[in-house]
Amino acid sequence: MLTIATALLTALPLAFGSGGPAPVGIDEKAPVITRDDIVIHAPLDRVWRIQTDVEDWPAWQPSVSSSAKQTPGPLRPGSSWVWSTEGLENITSTVKQVQPERRIVWGGPAQGITAVHVWTFTKAKDGVHVHTEESWTGDPVTANTSYLQEALDASLDHWLHNLKHQAEKRPSKPNNNTCP
Repeated sequence: MLTIATALLTALPLAFGSGGPAPVGIDEKAPVITRDDIVIHAPLDRVWRIQTDVEDWPAWQPSVSSSAKQTPGPLRPGSSWVWSTEGLENITSTVKQVQPERRIVWGGPAQGITAVHVWTFTKAKDGVHVHTEESWTGDPVTANTSYLQEALDASLDHWLHNLKHQAEKRPSKPNNNTCP
């Protein structure tokens, strides 16, 4: 199955508040749009750290074969990384907007498809509510909307469940039975 949703994206950080730029959103007129939600029973800082540590994606996202930051430090406007997923190689993603531990948006062109992906993280009493939405436009999308809609739906569902699994893992306890 072709699930190129996450591969087509470029991360974008978001500044909010008075005088800041307006939030970037998905293309509501796009022929392919997916929205999905999950509750993750883990601290918000852990969920955020896992999602935004793009170089560690291959460790917990089976579809991501490589990911290397091009800009050091935490993701911020202008940060970029190169990654591969679902057979798409050397995708360059660039951060446009971020609000730490609240919202991150990424998007960009790949294989003739332009994607915009928004992630929102909301602390809840039972953990973190993660909402994601993504839009795809471009000739390949128009040519095969139904197939690419299914691919994007499946990709985001898998991504959320993999993020949940990774964030809810309990740290392993040290082995106190070993001799010094």
